[in-house]
Amino acid sequence: MRFVDEVTVTVAGGRGGDGILSFRRGPILPKGGPDGGNGGRGGSIVLRGSNNLNTLVDFTGRKHLTAESGRRGGSNEKRGAAGEDLIVVVPCGTTVIDDESLLTLGDVCNHGEDLCVAHGGAPGRGNASFRSSTNRAPRQVTPGRDGEARRLRLQLRVLADVGLLGLPNAGKSTLISRVSASRPKIADYPFTTLRPNLGVVRIGTDDGFVVADVPGLIPGASAGAGLGTRFLRHLSRTRILLHLVDCVPPDGSNPIENVGLVENELFRFSEAFRERPIRVVLNKIDATTSEDVTQLVSHFRQAMPEREVWCISGIAGTGVAALMNELSSEVVRIRSVSREDPDALSADEDVRERLSEDVLRNELQARRRKEMDSWAQQPKQPSSNIDPVS
Repeated sequence: MRFVDEVTVTVAGGRGGDGILSFRRGPILPKGGPDGGNGGRGGSIVLRGSNNLNTLVDFTGRKHLTAESGRRGGSNEKRGAAGEDLIVVVPCGTTVIDDESLLTLGDVCNHGEDLCVAHGGAPGRGNASFRSSTNRAPRQVTPGRDGEARRLRLQLRVLADVGLLGLPNAGKSTLISRVSASRPKIADYPFTTLRPNLGVVRIGTDDGFVVADVPGLIPGASAGAGLGTRFLRHLSRTRILLHLVDCVPPDGSNPIENVGLVENELFRFSEAFRERPIRVVLNKIDATTSEDVTQLVSHFRQAMPEREVWCISGIAGTGVAALMNELSSEVVRIRSVSREDPDALSADEDVRERLSEDVLRNELQARRRKEMDSWAQQPKQPSSNIDPVS
């Protein structure tokens, strides 16, 4: 299935039903009182989260969503039927943004969670509702109102406990394929991974945790290079970041400098990423000698004394089990702290909120740069040298 993580749709709530003008008539009631009923309310557009979806591809051919309108009222003060709400299923992790104001309307993070994005229109009133002691035969009615209509941007941010970060071809896909049932494309060239992949890691009888393999980042990713802003968005909801580093980069670059390049892009995108735990994982240790690995670990600990450094081989499996056990314990600890300590939970929510705001700000800036570049590349109209006739 094609992975789509951003779409724009137009939503409109149903129109409210009209009230009607009617008077009661019968064999013994030739001039009965008003009995025009009110209309029914219009249906609303509701987004419902589902764990069974992991892409927004269903919206690529469904750009307009309209709920059912309410029915008009009837005689004998019968209220019109309400329009049925349109419930649209979206993957968990979907953020809903008003495309004009770029204000976030809400997030759908949990299975079965509902978010109303367009309310139905109010119903009209029939003439029976205008009856009073001074107006015994009212002829006023009101029509139903239109439902809310807006253009929405739906953005999917994968929900994962651990996010894999690194340069292209650092071995992220190989690692996730070894520790989970996920089978991403693996090849010996950069940018093999073009979309995020999720994998569930099972440790014993525990519930396990979710790992997200995000496409590799390059310098300039925070400004949109290599679709960097779209890839960085998926890391905004992870609790732990694993920075995979190639021990022997094929281009001969310095692994420590490579870490700095990637994380500078991460922090340019959002300073809130500094509050996420980041572990350095030296990958492909089977491609060099143990002495070189020991020396590289020593250099990393001197350059980054506050960081944990792990050594693994994603292909051979060396050190992978120990790393997964450590991550499982850390995820369990974070979850228990979040449940037991409300302050810790609110602090985590604060980081997520700031990350969401930074995601929107960066994507707005990237969109404006793209629009300006497109405008600058348009051919200029030749100016006329003919003087205007006075």
